[in-house]
Order: sequence, then structure tokens, then C-alpha cells
Amino acid sequence: MSELSTTSPAYEMNFEKKNYEFLKEIALGPRNLGCYVGGVWQGNGPVISTVNPADNQTIAEVVEASIEDYEQGMQACAQAAKLWMQVPAPKRGEIVRQIGDALRTKLHHLGRLVSLEMGKILAEGIGEVQEIIDMCDFCVGLSRQLNGSVIPSERPNHMMLEMWNPLGIVGVITAFNFPCAVLGWNACIALVCGNAVVWKGAPTTPLITIAMTKIISGVLEKNNLPGAIFTAFCGGAEIGQAIAADTRIPLVSFTGSSKVGLMVQRTVNQRFGKCLLELSGNNAIIVMDDADVELAVRSVLFAAVGTAGQRCTTCRRLFVHESLYPRVLDRLVGVYKLVKVGNPLDKDTLLGPLHTRVSRENFVNGIKKIKSQGGKIVTGGNVIESEGNFVEPTIVEISPNAEVVKEELFAPVLYVMKFQTLNEAIEMNNSVPQGLSSSIFTHKPEIIFKWIGPRGSDCGIVNVNIPTNGAEIGGAFGGEKATGGGREAGSDSWKQYMRRSTCTINYGSELPLAQGINFG
Repeated sequence: MSELSTTSPAYEMNFEKKNYEFLKEIALGPRNLGCYVGGVWQGNGPVISTVNPADNQTIAEVVEASIEDYEQGMQACAQAAKLWMQVPAPKRGEIVRQIGDALRTKLHHLGRLVSLEMGKILAEGIGEVQEIIDMCDFCVGLSRQLNGSVIPSERPNHMMLEMWNPLGIVGVITAFNFPCAVLGWNACIALVCGNAVVWKGAPTTPLITIAMTKIISGVLEKNNLPGAIFTAFCGGAEIGQAIAADTRIPLVSFTGSSKVGLMVQRTVNQRFGKCLLELSGNNAIIVMDDADVELAVRSVLFAAVGTAGQRCTTCRRLFVHESLYPRVLDRLVGVYKLVKVGNPLDKDTLLGPLHTRVSRENFVNGIKKIKSQGGKIVTGGNVIESEGNFVEPTIVEISPNAEVVKEELFAPVLYVMKFQTLNEAIEMNNSVPQGLSSSIFTHKPEIIFKWIGPRGSDCGIVNVNIPTNGAEIGGAFGGEKATGGGREAGSDSWKQYMRRSTCTINYGSELPLAQGINFG
């Protein structure tokens, strides 16, 4: 449908709520077209309602993409990619700089939308949008540093060098828990590297997908560039499967569960594409006997309760040295009881709702499973009766050998266990299938360097005296094992978004061969 349809009076009435008035400032209405295709908004798929997890009331309607919309968008994107890759990298960086500036003007509105539609507290919603702005700033500089090596040749009058060229199109499939920040990690780098971007946002956060795309498309339009350089779809598994199977997309970045990520990887591998996976985490904090207890407790609180336990970097396992165990557990229980649960848009709220009703049901089933495996609920463990998806922040004492400890329960549930030796704690940290983030609290250099060394944590993020979550954009983000092995954001993650060619140039008149071979 190319025109906006008439929507029901009930949705219009909800949209006029005081809490929703700001949505007009980011070009959202009661019904929104969910595909940005060839520089035009359209939608010919199902009409879905996006809801506020704090009360499960409809915010607005969105017309999702059909497969026909997808194919139309990909044809336009493939043509736009040929133009974009020829734009000099610093000029591409200038476009990304303008995107960052455009986001700055709508920072608080976009952050409020993240809080409203996803459910994380307002400070975290604003922080998520700020993370994209930070990525834009990072990538402006990166656009002048996409350097290759000059390599000495063993042959006279020969030069060897590396060239980095764009892949063409990068597909980005993001999850609900960071509905726009993960786009920033991928799209900012992909764009400065000369790639067009195809984005499928999470099905339950379509308004964020639309609002972000409108800001990016406005910058492209202002610079007389094809809108198809950035193509976006709201939709479900059908669109994600199309991206994974599409040979026009050399690289697919997928964020989500290990189960679905494995299916995406298989599909992409079957066509010899490249996959960048950011999957499940089951992150641990270790508190050594010399730890600063107050620093550790504050860190655990943020790591375990922040985003209602729905970060891939959420702390789910806490290992405390037996000498400090009673003290740390007592302090944690005390601060957990002070956590204000409520509307994520209220400034004093620390714990908002889980994202969906299904998430709330998973919490209930998870608590039953914990109890069936010998877990003891120290505090929390209950759903909070309300219209929304609120649950209590929960602490559980349980054996590290319980099977449930090895699984990722996407909720504010913290497993607490004691240990005697550093080696025991490291073994417990590394005993799960996932390998995303980890942290240890200690002041002893010998412990710190063992922890970050080859016999220490097996995770992609290995911290000391800080939480498992809240990563900065300057470092590469990602994990090992069932977390997928992908790396996004800073450091040299950009190399995944380009293809490397080793070039040998003979500028002489002879033909000496490598390894001293004489061939006729």
C-alpha cells in the first residue's frame, strides 16, 4: 500500500496520549509504512500493532514488508551500492558525520522512543542512541584510516601491497534489546567502508526502525544521494530468511539467540557468504577475597538488573570467594530490595518491564525450572501483578552444576555461588557454552594477568573491577563459542566489512618467480 490507511479511532486516541505526543517530533503517526525501498516509504505486508511493555497497550500500527517489497528494495539497493562504493571514503565519512549530527538533534526523542517501545529505562534509552552518535564520530576518523599494508617483495622491481575494497551490500538483522545501537555498530562502519546497508529491525520494535531510517534517509536526500544506499524493512522471520539466503548480500550481521544464529549461519554458509554473529551470553562476575565489596555490589546491581536482565552482557552468574560470600550476599539482597520497579519513563525507575508477555512467561517457567533443580530463591522470584510485564529482580543460590545455570534466561535472575580458589572460579566461568563477557574484582596483579591471559577467561570481553555490561564503542565487541565469534564496533572490526586483495605489481622488464623457481 503506497498510501497511509485510515486507522481505528482507538489507536488514534492512544496516540494522542501525553506520553506519546513526542512521537510526532520524529515523524511517527498512528499508522506507519514499514519499508524504506528505493528512497520511498511503502508496505504491502501484514499490519501489526506495536505495544508498550509497561501496560501492553498499542502505541501505533505498522505495515510490514512483503517479499515483493523486499525484492524491489534489493534491486534498488544493488544499483545504489555500485555508486556508493565509488564515493571516496572520507566523503562517505562526511555523510556519516551528518547522520550523527541529525541524531543529536533528536537524541532525547529517540531515547524516549527506545524506552517506550522496548521497555528499558529512559537513561538507558538515551544512552543507546548516544552510542550510535559515538559510532558516527568514530567512523568519521575511520574513513581516513582504511589502510592496507605495503609488503617487501623478494623479487627485484616488484611491489606487494594490500587493497581493501567494499563488499557491496551488508545485511543487518537486529534484536529487540538494543533495537538501534547494534545497527549503529554495523551500519556506520559498513557505510564508511563503501557498502550499502539493508536493515531488518526487530519485529517488536518497528517504530524505532522507522524513526532511525527517516533520520538517515533525510541525510541521504539532503546530499542528493540515492535513498537505496540505506534500505530498511519491518518484518518477521520471512524477511530475515530472505536476507540470509540472498547472494547479493556478501555479509550478514545477525544479533539474536544462539539457536536462530546457527540457522542463519548455515543458510549464509551454504551460499559461501560471510556471517557476523552476536549471540547469547551467560556472563559471570568473580569476587575475589581482596575485592572492594561496595564497588563489586554496585557493579553487580547494574550488570544483573540493568535493562531488566535483557542485555546479552547481563551478569547471570556471580561467583564469590567463600570468605566474602555472606557479606556480599547480604549487601546484594539489601540493594535489590531498594530497586524501584515501574514505568521506564519515570526518572527514578531502575527496573522497567520485560519486553513482551512471552518474556514474562519465560521468567515464570524459568523460576519453576530453577526450583526443580535445587535452586533457592533468596529474594524476588515473582511476577508483579500489573497490566505490564513487570517481574521482581531475583537472586538465586544454586549449584554451579545445575543445567539451568548453563542456559541464558533473559530476565533479571542472578545465580550466586561460592568458590575457594582462583582456578576453581575460572573453571566455573568457562564451563558454559557461551563466551561473551566476564569480569573479576581484585587488586592483585598476579590474578589480573592470569585472568586476562591464555589460562584465564575464555570470553571475548574480559574485564577487571567493572561490570560485564556497558562496553565502550572503541573496542571490538563480541564473544566466543556459542556467542558466535563476531566482532563489531571499534578496534579493527572494520576489516570484516571489506574484502582484502593482495596485489603484486611488476614494474620491471624481467619475470623472476617466487621461491627461486626457474620455469623455462
